[in-house]
Order: sequence, then C-alpha cells, then structure tokens
Amino acid sequence: MRKLFLCLCFLCGALLPAAAQNDHVRIAEQNAPAVVAVNVVKKDGSTFTGTGFVVTPDGLIATSRHVSQDALYMNVTFNNGAVSGEAVSVAAAGNVDLALLKIQARDLPYVTVGNSDYVLPGETITVIGNPRRLQNTISSGLISQVRKKADGVIWHQISAPISPSSSGSPVFNAKGEVISVAFASYKGEGNQNLNFSVPSNYLIELAAAAGYPLARPAPADPVPPAPENAFWAHLKKSWEILKRLLSRWQ
Repeated sequence: MRKLFLCLCFLCGALLPAAAQNDHVRIAEQNAPAVVAVNVVKKDGSTFTGTGFVVTPDGLIATSRHVSQDALYMNVTFNNGAVSGEAVSVAAAGNVDLALLKIQARDLPYVTVGNSDYVLPGETITVIGNPRRLQNTISSGLISQVRKKADGVIWHQISAPISPSSSGSPVFNAKGEVISVAFASYKGEGNQNLNFSVPSNYLIELAAAAGYPLARPAPADPVPPAPENAFWAHLKKSWEILKRLLSRWQ
C-alpha cells in the first residue's frame, strides 16, 4: 500500500508542470516582442506614455486614439529596449478610441488580429501592456460582457486590470489572436476591474480604410494545441512511467 501511495504522489507531482503551463505563458512568449510603449510629447509640452502593438512587419502599430491625440512627437520602445525613430499618425477612428501609427522598419515581430464577431462573455483573455510604464506586464481575465451602446458601437467589458499607460494594450483570446484593444476603466471607490476595450473588427476596418489591409487568420491555419490536449499527453506519459515502476515492485 505504501508503494502505491508513493507512486500516486509521483504521478500527481508529474502532472503539476503540465497544469501550470497554460495559454497565458504561450501567448506572452509569442507576442510580447510585438508590444511596444508609445512615448508621446504633446503640443502643450506634456509627456505621455501609452501602449501599442505591431500589426504588420513593416512598422504599422495600433494604439488608442487618445494616446496619439495632440502629439507633437512620438516614438516607440520595444521590450528589448530598442527605440524607434519618429512614429507618425496615419489614421484615427471617429467612432471608437483607435489609431494607427507608422514607423520606418522591416521584419518586425507582429501580432495576428482575429475576428471579434465570435467573442463571447466568459471567454478567457490575456492582456500585454505597460501599466505605470512597467513594460510588457502580463495580466489575465475574462470577457465580462459584450456591450452595445445606444449609438450601435460595441465595447468589450473585460476583467483584466487596466492601469494608466495601458491604453492601447492588445487583448488576446486563447488562440493568441488580438480580439480587442484596451482603452478605458471605470475608476472610483467601489469599482473593481470595470475595464473596456474596442473590438478588433474596428481595427481591421480602420486599417483597410487607411490602405493597410491586415492579414486575417486562415481557417486552415493550425490551431495551437489546447491546454487539455497537452495535459492528457502528459498524463499518458506519466501513466506509462508509473506502470513501469509498479512492475518492478511486483
């Protein structure tokens, strides 16, 4: 009985790494290099920092409109410390808080923009941003609700924490696709994690109107393995090891 107990302990211990390795880790590793800090000098002389993310390898960057609004000068800082030349505004949406910037670059890491029409309340999300200028901070949460305003504009209510300098942060679904762009929070006593983001289809429309059509994920593209698949593969391997150990003790 004692030997069986030890084997079960071994099996449970072997499963812990698989359970801990989740979507958030994979998404952060794949996409953090494409998330940037947007450094802004405003026309009134004040400075501001927001978040943006690269959507094309030649330097098209998405952010919130209020980040680039009234900017005198902008550049971006990548997570490896590299600083771009001047970033220029190429488009800004009128109905939602979105803007596009452009830097002179090539072969940059970039994100995949997904279809926000399929987003559902309760969906798990990962956000990469620069809250309080703490670059490439990873946070997680849920799509709390998909809300339609009186003017017909759709917002995503999200539970992932959003702090100052996080405006423009990409919100990823479990497949690692950007499904919305964080832009605002309800502040005040008693408010907790009442945050909002702009669905990604508005970004796709803005880019297309500005002459920068974004690549969409093809249905035939391989989907990253789901966490449960990795879990069961690890379980099977651990079971084979356990059987070998039990056979030695018979």
